[in-house]
Amino acid sequence: MLERSERLLDPRTCLIVTVSYAALIVASHQLTWLLAELVILWLVIVAVGEGGQYLRWLRLVAAMAASWFAISWLAFDIGTAVTAGLRLVALTSVFFVFFRTTAPEDLGNALVKTGLPYEVAFVFSTSLQFVPVLSRKARNILDAQRSRGIPLEPGLSALRHYPALITPLLIQAFQLGDELAAAMESRGFGRPGRTFRRHYRMRAIDWAVVVLAVGVASLLITWPAI
Repeated sequence: MLERSERLLDPRTCLIVTVSYAALIVASHQLTWLLAELVILWLVIVAVGEGGQYLRWLRLVAAMAASWFAISWLAFDIGTAVTAGLRLVALTSVFFVFFRTTAPEDLGNALVKTGLPYEVAFVFSTSLQFVPVLSRKARNILDAQRSRGIPLEPGLSALRHYPALITPLLIQAFQLGDELAAAMESRGFGRPGRTFRRHYRMRAIDWAVVVLAVGVASLLITWPAI
């Protein structure tokens, strides 16, 4: 028996809103606009109760944003560098909100209802689900190698020791792939007539949110002051 999704919005609606907001961030060239868009994202993150997880994730993004800031500063000027760094943080933040509030399985199944081949949707949703799994495995490998006295701290001096991290991580990733392939084969992956436990349907509120998000984003993108 099909179950209706208990989500307020359909996963496809969330995806369209996320892409529209990301397009607005990319089109924003004024520092004040980028700051306002980032503040809105922070308010949403606090509202959905992901503040603590966002702060832990932000520590990883900070290094990438700092590198992008330095490159932009050397290539252009300080104003461009600040804008580029904030844009990178805002872009990654909007997708952080999306993936923390939308389950990859729900997104993949909803896209199948739209007409996307199930095999493509399965690869997409499974790859997203394996990101945190591989992240945990990478942390475990780091701790194990550090306990053996292998320095794997960030920096150029540790580059020659990185095979001690990458090699076991690749081996475990291949093992996960083999286990997944065996599980898929045993469950008849690719068999026609597949059904879904949940029912995904675009309701009136979904269409209203899609029209509003796309309309506002299009209006602001074409506004010269942005």
